[in-house]
Amino acid sequence: MSEEETIHVADVSEGIGGDATADPGSPVELPVVDVLTGRSFITGKSGSGKSNTASVVIENLLDSGFPVLIVDTDGEYYGLKEEYEILHAGADEECDIVVSPEHAEKLANLALEQNVPIILDVSGYLEEDTANELLLEVVKQLFAKEKRLKKPFLLVVEECHEYIPEGGGMDETGKMLIKVGKRGRKHGLGIVGISQRPADVKKDFITQCDWLCWHRLTWDNDTKVVGRILGSKYASAVEDLGDGEAFLMTDWDESIRRIQFHRKETFDAGATPGLDDFERPELKSVSSDLVGELQSISDEKERRESEIADLKQELEKKDRRIADLERELEEARDLSDMADQFAQALLGKAEAPYRSGGGRARVGADPSDAAADGDDGQSVLKSYDEAVAATKSDDDASGAAPSADGGAEGDPEPAASADGASSDPDAADTDAAAADGDAADAEPAAESDPAPPDDVDPVTRDDVAESALRFDDAIELGTREAVIEELRSRIEALSELSRGMLRHYRREGASDPVAAHIDAGGDGDSGHAYSRHRPIRRAGLIRHAGRGHYAYAVPDLVREAYADRLDEAQVREIVRAVETAFVPPAELSYPPDADPAEVGEGAAAVPDDGAAARDGADAAPEETEGVVTEADATDADAEAAAEAGEAAESERAETPTDGGLSDAARRFAERSER
Repeated sequence: MSEEETIHVADVSEGIGGDATADPGSPVELPVVDVLTGRSFITGKSGSGKSNTASVVIENLLDSGFPVLIVDTDGEYYGLKEEYEILHAGADEECDIVVSPEHAEKLANLALEQNVPIILDVSGYLEEDTANELLLEVVKQLFAKEKRLKKPFLLVVEECHEYIPEGGGMDETGKMLIKVGKRGRKHGLGIVGISQRPADVKKDFITQCDWLCWHRLTWDNDTKVVGRILGSKYASAVEDLGDGEAFLMTDWDESIRRIQFHRKETFDAGATPGLDDFERPELKSVSSDLVGELQSISDEKERRESEIADLKQELEKKDRRIADLERELEEARDLSDMADQFAQALLGKAEAPYRSGGGRARVGADPSDAAADGDDGQSVLKSYDEAVAATKSDDDASGAAPSADGGAEGDPEPAASADGASSDPDAADTDAAAADGDAADAEPAAESDPAPPDDVDPVTRDDVAESALRFDDAIELGTREAVIEELRSRIEALSELSRGMLRHYRREGASDPVAAHIDAGGDGDSGHAYSRHRPIRRAGLIRHAGRGHYAYAVPDLVREAYADRLDEAQVREIVRAVETAFVPPAELSYPPDADPAEVGEGAAAVPDDGAAARDGADAAPEETEGVVTEADATDADAEAAAEAGEAAESERAETPTDGGLSDAARRFAERSER
């Protein structure tokens, strides 16, 4: 390309404005170097011919073998493919290849190094940000490569006011175009900006242009721009220009000419649709090799996007799994806390002091010290067994003579039997047991010898923890049937009198063991009462309510089994299912705290389990149900001693009756007599 090479794009026209020395019809030629490497601005209102002017310049450059890159914002330049092999890249299916910002480097390489003309059609992108990013990356690559290649190349930008506006709001794409306008010439990169609103285009860009083409403008703000740059006489004349006619201002000859541009040779895809049938011309296709290179980039992008989508799905699955594990861990912690609480309750029961007030026998070091030093619970129980053996041998040597005041002071419970307060045959057995065993164990308070606990089964800490976890293993994280079956099995394992006492606690809410025993059909003997009360408490079916009283705890067990995740209606439903194991059908329609009189009326037709138990006890006195063994008496005394503080509060809270019974116990005793 020589410095004198030109392209013929227009002819001088008649009319106001322009150089008087140029005759109408004289050819107007543009130097190719200045067009390719310079900065130019083409403007005019819609339909004035500005896009035709750009197409004429582009056709002449393509005819001379010079490549260009056209940024098409309205899809009106694909008509060039009628005559030229141009790569049409964009987002539509009509394009030769669908491109994205990842294709920017390859597009710049094709344009500069392989001389491939390119139409970058950004009109098909639904997201404006995507189109801007694509243009930004392409211009960056062109500018960077031109620093090394120094090859004349023209960048044509339609509707440039959208990228380089006069007001604020210019983004990175606009800044890059301004950079090309200011510094691209020295690297061989030229730019043509096209706009129908010169007033909206940044003036820094317009004033830096080497050649400007002003087509018809009618808006006052636009004509004022013409007046400031060309002069006032051109501001009024520009309103009367015909289609394709323009004022051409060039720096290389410092002239302003009124010219008429040629019509472009290719299909006018930007023409306003008319009534005539539209016939699209046959367009030339580009080399499949060029499309293949770009398609490989698209395929690689799709592969990466697919991998990213797969990774996102995998990550979401892992997040869901983590959430499930965290939820399961929280449930396990809740169950562990429940097991710890249950284990502590059982452990406290196992370590309760005996009736003598001396607590567990101590041999050598304190069990708590041994536990602190790392010894397990079995070593402590071994020492306890040795103390029991020593106590028994002392009892055998000293005889079994009862102390006159020992029975009254050491064991307050047999007093009721001695006074004949109960008519139960078990009372006689209790007296005999007291004469043979308990009286010998109850020494004066001054001696403080512990009662022989030889009939108490050894319990280790591991046993307590294991028993506490049985319930958690059985319920299988809150399975309804498992919870009901477990609680029913506990209740069914109780004796008839114990189940009757449990019914009493259900009706009364909170009561004392003696009252429950009497209401269930037993006598007023505290030893008998506690021997039947103890299995209920060990099963966790009742809980200590303070001041010697106990409360019905089956609803609490259901709530704990489900970690408090059930509403009250669901809890009541499961409790009613459990209560069928010990509550007569007539009573099931009443709430646990119903008036006993109402329950009695509703259950009149149901046989009294307590009465049946009494009849059975009278008929078969040899059965263990109606007999208080020495072990039962000892356990009852241990229970009473463990609750010594509670009994003291209970004595202050309730006025003793003549028979040593609480008001509640006396009330049920009187009711049973009636």
